[in-house]
Amino acid sequence: MATAITRKKVNWVLEVDIRGFFDAIDHTWMVKFIEHRIADKRIVRLIQKWLAAGVLEEGKWSSTAGGTPQGATISPLLANVYLHYVLDLWVQQWRGRVAWGEVIVVRYADDFVLGFQHEADAVRFRTDLERRLGRFGLEVHPDKTRLFRFGKHAAVNHQERGEGKPDTFDFRRCPAGC
Repeated sequence: MATAITRKKVNWVLEVDIRGFFDAIDHTWMVKFIEHRIADKRIVRLIQKWLAAGVLEEGKWSSTAGGTPQGATISPLLANVYLHYVLDLWVQQWRGRVAWGEVIVVRYADDFVLGFQHEADAVRFRTDLERRLGRFGLEVHPDKTRLFRFGKHAAVNHQERGEGKPDTFDFRRCPAGC
C-alpha cells in the first residue's frame, strides 16, 4: 500500500467522513443501483425486504425509511454497491476531466482518503464531492473531514512555517470515535 502511494506525486491528503452514512443511504437509489447490477427480481425483492425490515433497539421495533441496519451482515455489501455508483465511478470521471495533477483514492466501505498532487485539486474536489453526495442524500461530516500536507516535503514545509509535525491518518482507528 505505502509503495503505491510513494510512487505517485501525493502532496495533499483529503480524509473524508460521510456523516451517518449507514443511516443516510437512500432506499430508492439503492434499489436502482441493485437493479442495474442484478437482473433476478427475486434477489432485488429480497434486498428490498432487508432494507425495510426495521431495527430492534432496546426491545422496541421501529421501521426504517432509509439507511441499512448497521451491524447487519448485508450492510457492508450494500454500502459498497451504493458508493460504487455514488463515489467510485464519479471519482474516475472527475480525475480525468477536472484534476490537473495526480489523484489516488483508497476506500474501504464508507471510509476513504484521497491523495492529490496539487492543493487546488483537493480543494475543488471537496466542493464537488459535497455537491455530488448531496444528490444522493449524503453529507460530508465537516468536523471529521480534513485536508493536510503529505509526502516527503511535508515535514520540511511544516518546520519552515513553525507548524510542528505534519498530520497523519490511520485507517485502523474508528472515524466515528467508537
